[in-house]
This record gives sequence, structure tokens and C-alpha cells, in this order.
Amino acid sequence: MNKGHVFLVGAGPGDAGLITVKGMEAVKSADVILYDRLANPRLLEQAPARCELVYCGKLPDRHFLRQEAINSLLVEKALEGKVVVRLKGGDPGVFGRVGEEAQALSEHGISYDIVPGITSGMAAPLYAGIPATHREFGESFAMVTAHDKSVNGQPDLQWESLAKGIDTIAFYMGIANLPFICENLILHGKPAATPVILIRWGTFGRQQTLEGTLATIAQQAKDVKFANPAITLVGDIVSLRKKLDWFEKKPLFGRQVLLVRTGTNESDLARELSSQGADVIEFPRWTRIKVRPDEMIVNNLSSYEKVLFTSPESVADFFEDMIQRSVDIRQLKAKLYGGSSKSVRALADRGLLAESAEKLGAETGEDSSLLVVGDRSVRQEYPNGDFYETSIKEIDGQFTCILERMLEEAEINTVVFPSAASVKVLLEEDTGSIGFRDLLEKAELACLGVKTQSALREQGYEADVLSDKADKESLAASLAQSKKWFGR
Repeated sequence: MNKGHVFLVGAGPGDAGLITVKGMEAVKSADVILYDRLANPRLLEQAPARCELVYCGKLPDRHFLRQEAINSLLVEKALEGKVVVRLKGGDPGVFGRVGEEAQALSEHGISYDIVPGITSGMAAPLYAGIPATHREFGESFAMVTAHDKSVNGQPDLQWESLAKGIDTIAFYMGIANLPFICENLILHGKPAATPVILIRWGTFGRQQTLEGTLATIAQQAKDVKFANPAITLVGDIVSLRKKLDWFEKKPLFGRQVLLVRTGTNESDLARELSSQGADVIEFPRWTRIKVRPDEMIVNNLSSYEKVLFTSPESVADFFEDMIQRSVDIRQLKAKLYGGSSKSVRALADRGLLAESAEKLGAETGEDSSLLVVGDRSVRQEYPNGDFYETSIKEIDGQFTCILERMLEEAEINTVVFPSAASVKVLLEEDTGSIGFRDLLEKAELACLGVKTQSALREQGYEADVLSDKADKESLAASLAQSKKWFGR
């Protein structure tokens, strides 16, 4: 068997949009992804449906996979002929141990690419409103590890050079050694009044900051139990934050959202909420298996007076089937309906006008003039007429354990239901023992449209936020204006 290929990819500092184009292309081509704790799990959504996902994350008190085991696994999977992606937070060449992994691959004759990423020492300060350099405040910048392989883990650095020769210093993962760092910088000539800022979860919507000076910051961090993952930035340039703070002023900054998914396509709503500063976790992740359609239905398309597309995915699948079978779509003389606003838009993108499924009315019994197009999971919801099955949709079990880890580190304060079907997914489907009902008791609940609100009410819950219109912009605006949310 031919050897595979390995991509050692920098995932960026947290914001999923900060991965490079080349890094994302590698993710989309992967057979196996070994990912770190600091690589945003949202990036895994772009992996192929059958991609194997392996967690290599390290926490301060425990290791899931030690470096030697990671090296061995990279070699093992590549020797099986697979495309392997090692997805690392930040930049793999900045305190990312990429050299050790590349060396192991080289020793076994395995080809690899190293894909740089945006490092957190640069990005986290920028998201806190602080550039790394500025002509008036600092023209030199250093990135420094705040722990090493010594017995006590305290870094052995050229303290005098740092204190007197560098204007701005970014310490990586420095909270545990913060007193040691501050003492040594002061001891070797850095003024005690030098501004310092701690930035936790930089570039995420849950970003936290703490400002002080070399003389005060260690005690401040202890008082509020500030913890890693964090960047410690030292220098006069920190004072620019008062003028340049931009990210934390976004209308949904601080919102940590669980967005319930019913489709397999990337969510426009998730992108909208993220663009306004929210942390968005989408769940569950669905996979689709295409099925062969009923040939009798294909041969009799012209006989239907009404066709209902239950999802945007069903639109794509249907037209793909027609193209593969060289069917002239002009045979379809029916009036078209969409099961959601997104389905209606998907048809409009193909130049076809459709109405909402609600316009079909409350017909009962058989309807030979109606064709319902969709995946197997919605068949019972549309008992009338014939059913054109496009695919089998299943929850990807790999993402249940990923969600559990994400919920450990995030503090979800908002649950968004984009459709009535999403209520059923979260409360009735078997998605693991995560405790969704406990979460719903604590979080603010937001619904896209009155139909979704009614579905939630049937389950015994009231929506705290209801969008004026059933679109993503309206829901985002309603969340920003909510008076209940204690985050503002």
C-alpha cells in the first residue's frame, strides 16, 4: 500500500474564520484528523462525513495523548495510506512542537506539508484592541513561552534582555507562573508600573480580559481565579486598548450559544451570530447517505400538481438526481412549496418560485397530486401524497463527545431554536447524556418564528426571545436587545 500524506496545520487562535485557506482545504480532504484542545471544534464540521476524529487535547491536570503517542499515531495512520491532518491551535511552529512531529514523519519516509496559522500571541491582543507594535509605544515585540521542561516548570529566560531590550512581550500560557514572571521583569529593570493585560480564550466570543501592572496583576489574577488558556501581554502598548477595543463592543459579544441543527449544510444563522460576536456551538452534526429514488416517481413527474421540498438539502439532492438521469426539469409542471424559508430560498436560487408549506393547507388522507421530497426522517411529518426519498439523515455520533468537551469549557447562556423541527431534535432524539433539559432551565431560549415558539411551548418551555421576522438578521437583533440577558 502507498504511504499517505500528513498536513501539520495551524488552526488559528480560536475564531474559526481565522484558519488559512490552505489549512481548510487540508481539513476538507482528510481521512483522519488529530486535533488539539485549542483548535476550534467548529472547524471539524468541514471534515468529510466519514473522517476519523481523534482528540489529542492537553489540560493542565491531565493528558489525553502524550506527544510520543501522537507522533506514533501520525506515522501509523499515514502508513495505512490515509490523508492525515494534525490540527493544532494557533501556529504549529510557535510553541506547537511541530518539529518533533515532522521529525517522526521524516524518519519513516512519510511526506508532509506544514501549514502556518495565526498565532494567539498576535491575534488575542488584536481582538482585545492592542496591536503588537506601534510607532509611539513599541517597535520591538517578543513571543515567549511561560513554562518549560524544568522540574518546577518556570522558564529560564534572558530576563535582562527582555526587561530592558523588548518593548512588548507576549507570554504564552503564563498564568501559573505569573508571579515569577512579574518579579523577574521588575528585578531586571522593567518598571513596576508597566501595563499588563491577561487575555483568556482570545478571539472567542467568551474572551475575558484582566488589566493591571507588573506590580498588581499577579494578585488580581489570583483574586478572580483567572486561568489558562491565556496570553499575558506586557508593555506600554496595552494603553491603546481604551481607544481600539472593537471586538468586545460587538452586540452579541459574550453570548455563548447552542444552536440546534436540523440540516447538514453550513448554517447561515450561525455565521450571522458569530459575525456579531457570539460564540456559537452547533449541535447535532448530521450526515447524509444518498439513496436511489423511486424510478416510477421519476418517470411520472409531470403528473404531480404540487411538489413540497422539505429542506434545502432535499432541493440540492433532487436536482442532482435529475441531472444524473438526464431528466428535463421542464416536465415538472407542479406548483412548488418549501418546508422552510431556507427551502424556499434554495428553490429561488435555481430560478424557481415557491410558497411556504403552510399554504398547502390542512389536507388529510391520500393526495395523489402531491409529491413530498425529503430525507427519511421527515416522512412521518408529511403523510399525504407520494414520497420521494433523497437520503437517510443520521446524527454523527463522533460529535456527541466533542460537544461534551465543548460544554465543559464554555458556559452556554443562550439556546437558539431555528425551526420547530429543532425543538424535537434537542428534546426527543437520542443525542447522548448531556443534560439538555437542565441547560434549558438555565439558559435564555430564543426562537426563530412563532411556529418554533409553539413547538417549544408544547414541550413545556417558554421562549425568552422571539424574532420579529423569521430570518437570521431579526433573530440576531432580538438577541442583542434582550433585557433578560444578564451578560450586558
